[in-house]
Amino acid sequence: MKSLFVLACLAASALAQGCAIGAPAEFSTVTPGSNITVEVDRPDTLTGSQEIAIVIGLATCVGRVDNECATFNVSEVLGQILYSGPYDPQFHFDEPSKPPYQNFTVQVPTSLPNGQASLSVSHFSLIGAGPFPFLEVLNTTLIVES
Repeated sequence: MKSLFVLACLAASALAQGCAIGAPAEFSTVTPGSNITVEVDRPDTLTGSQEIAIVIGLATCVGRVDNECATFNVSEVLGQILYSGPYDPQFHFDEPSKPPYQNFTVQVPTSLPNGQASLSVSHFSLIGAGPFPFLEVLNTTLIVES
């Protein structure tokens, strides 16, 4: 019973360390070759953590069932890597209602076909005094239109 409680606490702690894609909004329209801002939010937490890295990728959903991102596991395919490197979210005191975040300006690949595409953010951090590794993959669907 104690080990179940410890496992539940670790899971809750890990979920509290999770990130969110603050921008672009789901089903936003993007143009091949254009720059977009990807905002990666990380809610403030009392549990100690060390941010290691994130990877931002963009994968076309054209050619999948119904040409939709909802028909396959988008966490298994990163697509074209737009950013890979450090992640250092900060509070922005001019926006007190927002959690700590970091913006990344990336270019939509010119080779991306029109249709749905999955923007994914893979986030890796170390959590707690132990520490233990935490990896999550987030995604949002965008509409590519030239």
